[in-house]
Amino acid sequence: MVRYKAVIAYDGTHFNGFQKQPNGRTVQQEVEKTLQKMNNGEPVTIFGSGRTDAGVHALGQVIHFDYPQERPLERMRFALDTQTPEDIAVSSVEIAADDFHARYHVVEKTYHFKVQIEKPRSPFRRFYASYFPYPLDLNLIRQALPDLLGTHDFTSFCATGGAIEDKVRTIYQADLVVNEAGTELTFIFRGNGFLYKMIRILVGTLLKIGNGRIPADSIPEILAAKDRNLAGPTAHPEGLYLAEVKYK
Repeated sequence: MVRYKAVIAYDGTHFNGFQKQPNGRTVQQEVEKTLQKMNNGEPVTIFGSGRTDAGVHALGQVIHFDYPQERPLERMRFALDTQTPEDIAVSSVEIAADDFHARYHVVEKTYHFKVQIEKPRSPFRRFYASYFPYPLDLNLIRQALPDLLGTHDFTSFCATGGAIEDKVRTIYQADLVVNEAGTELTFIFRGNGFLYKMIRILVGTLLKIGNGRIPADSIPEILAAKDRNLAGPTAHPEGLYLAEVKYK
């Protein structure tokens, strides 16, 4: 068997998330369906760098799978890219070490979160950016962002339902970028890993800070309390993009 590593992008609008489930269309299910066709009807299982929820997008999700023979890489990429549905694209395919694992060997992930602040709101961004119609002081958000950097217990920013007990993560980058027109924000978070719905809760909290409903200097206090109730709401999924996954 040959182990392949692939980078895929997908529009999460019509998916019930990445991971295969009994009901609902998923990215894993569609990619596996294509690989099974390419493999003469024999099933092929893929493993992703992590799950994404319903409505969440990916620019650089990484998967691995074992395939019974070695094929020219561009031919493999082209076959996957053209035979998967239109809302999945395959950016690259390479042969990986036999022990490579797309999930367990991740050292760093980058997520982007887009927020539309345009008034009136654009209907064309409704599946690709969360909408925030209230006043925002971006300086307050920028004041709060550095407090997220470093290694912390992020229990306060984790939704219930996550199975992972160790809530300590390290964030290397927490930035806010505004587009030229001033109509859309992009939050950028880069770290060694993220908890269940953590990015969406971080964004919900930062938007509340920008709206003046949570003090800009309250992040250390929220982190220390390890209490989900002190953080802001969970931002909507359509603004979230898995941008990049890095390995050793």
